Amino acid sequence: MILKLDDPKLLGDAIDIISNVVVEVRIKLLEDGLSVVAVDPANVALVIFRLPKESFVEYNPGNAVWGVNLGDLKKILKRASGAASITLQEVEGKLKITIFDKIKRNFSLSLIEVSAEDKDIPALNFAARIEMNARDFSQAVEDASVVADSCAFVLKDDVFAIEGNGSLNSARAEFSGSDLEMFGKGRSKYSLEYLMKFIKGMKVSDSVVVSFSDDYPLRLDFPGERMGVGFILAPRVEND
Repeated sequence: MILKLDDPKLLGDAIDIISNVVVEVRIKLLEDGLSVVAVDPANVALVIFRLPKESFVEYNPGNAVWGVNLGDLKKILKRASGAASITLQEVEGKLKITIFDKIKRNFSLSLIEVSAEDKDIPALNFAARIEMNARDFSQAVEDASVVADSCAFVLKDDVFAIEGNGSLNSARAEFSGSDLEMFGKGRSKYSLEYLMKFIKGMKVSDSVVVSFSDDYPLRLDFPGERMGVGFILAPRVEND
């Protein structure tokens, strides 16, 4: 099997984002494209990554599964300039990565056994959904992180709010109007430690889809033009 990308930044950006949440993953080469579904070590967050076969110049998957350390893979992909192309193929139990630029460079990455079980994407039914500008969403999450370690997502009366409340200080960002697509209502609280990692998804998409319900898991999707990155996060339930 062999994969060839003329835009290695696509894969590099995605690996950079998801490596903040998970360390080791199984990369599955499916008929319709490359796929990663992995849970973080604390079993709190799920990462979903899709790179469709149309994003590749050459895609011969062979139904392979590559267990990789994302930190090591990220370092190699960063060696590819914007003008480079790369190929990935399995050779004698290792992942051979070749960068074609002014010079041809070869890297060999050990494939590993990933101990975590395979995860399916859970079927979730959400009462609230918002599609909005990814940078605006990111800034509101960062605002909340200044004053708190968790924040509440609230959709009510056609206003979407992100609220952070600390022991002394608070922050609240409100969104409404024609710049957003939203429906439903709900309120739930989530860890800002994880959300601060998730918002890096704006590197691959100008928009984000936020889905949640009352005291229910959150799903964030960053739909890029040629790939998609998503996250599912357990709610943070606290006794007030």
